[in-house]
Amino acid sequence: MSLKKQFVKTKPVCKVTFSIDAKDADSAAVVGDFNNWNVEEGALSKLKNGTFKATYDLVKDAIYEFKYVIDGIYVNDPEADFYKWNDYAGSENSVLVV
Repeated sequence: MSLKKQFVKTKPVCKVTFSIDAKDADSAAVVGDFNNWNVEEGALSKLKNGTFKATYDLVKDAIYEFKYVIDGIYVNDPEADFYKWNDYAGSENSVLVV
């Protein structure tokens, strides 16, 4: 799993690339505060090497909770900036600071 942040100097956004290695998976998505936890909006494209990947423009100076959904299973990113407990889900969410 990997998070890559690229700040845009001319706009108040950060291009964040989410990628996750899931060779045996049929589908993967990233869901979070930035897309209303919507699996369809967070669909990741599968590359030939088995990695799922997508880049999103996120507003700078913000904190986002997120998770990956791999074949319907919610998974945290081990490279997240930190983790935050979510009472609704009964588990921790990954947190991204941009």
